[in-house]
Amino acid sequence: MQRRTLAALFAAPLAAPAIARAQADWPQRPVTILVPFVAGGPSDLVARAIALKLPERIGGQAVVVENRPGANGTVASQFLARQTPDGHVLMVGSIGVYAINTALRPNLGYDPVRDFTPITLAVTTPNVLVVNPARVDVRTPAEFITWLHANGARASYSTSGVGSSDQLTTELFKLRTQTDATHIPYQGGAAAATALLAGDVQLSFQNLGTVAGHIAGGRLRAIMVTGQQRHPVLPDVPTAVEAGFADFVVTSWQAVMAPGSMAPTLHARVTDAVRGALDHPETRQRLGAIGLDVVANAPAEYSAFQQSEIARWREVVRVANIRPE
Repeated sequence: MQRRTLAALFAAPLAAPAIARAQADWPQRPVTILVPFVAGGPSDLVARAIALKLPERIGGQAVVVENRPGANGTVASQFLARQTPDGHVLMVGSIGVYAINTALRPNLGYDPVRDFTPITLAVTTPNVLVVNPARVDVRTPAEFITWLHANGARASYSTSGVGSSDQLTTELFKLRTQTDATHIPYQGGAAAATALLAGDVQLSFQNLGTVAGHIAGGRLRAIMVTGQQRHPVLPDVPTAVEAGFADFVVTSWQAVMAPGSMAPTLHARVTDAVRGALDHPETRQRLGAIGLDVVANAPAEYSAFQQSEIARWREVVRVANIRPE
């Protein structure tokens, strides 16, 4: 025991320069950006947009996007929490992963504040109520509510998972309108939109970035958005507030995190690279075209925002009496 202790004491001064060199040389291998959902949803779109421009910021090193769906982001989040905080594994996750999950499930297996190092709030976007026009022949919020009162017992809605912002948004809408519809969760927004397109469900509150293309192509119809103002991508679609729902403002978001306890110097380098990739004009244009507004703020700003969102959604879950299914 004493021999091992002495060896560790002598090794520690030798290890410190090695760690410092590793941080200075970051990245030493391809950087992986985890996505906790299936391909095609907002987290995936943001991760791939970052991956296109991040190599320019890190000396040409490759960046790989890896989808690890499951349990509304819990599978990938637990994996991230176990990784070494050396800058080679990052994750783009949603409001559900980084805020709502902890309000809805007390035993997650990860803590979105304690177990991760905040990098930046990547994008924000409103949710949009969309219907399959072949299944629901309405065009206005008032018409939709009338339809839902008449058909709610047989209606169903898709979401990106249990505890997602789209589920909580829909449940709040049901409470406000005294209507009903059955929740059908999927593994990500893209899968939820596919189910709606196929007519497996009739409606969904989805991130604008997930469904903007389908709305433009006429495959889905937008009824209202949950932003404070009308969105430039859907200028003719009213807000929930305009439709008479005071304080019904829900902004979904995606953020970038790293494993917890990242060294300050490396944290600064990783943050600078990721924010630079997001702030690139081509990235802003690419994401803005599908309704995702780039934020790319500082870690401290994002951290404060994240904790305020956790508090907000914990209260929503309590008042609405929402439980995991």
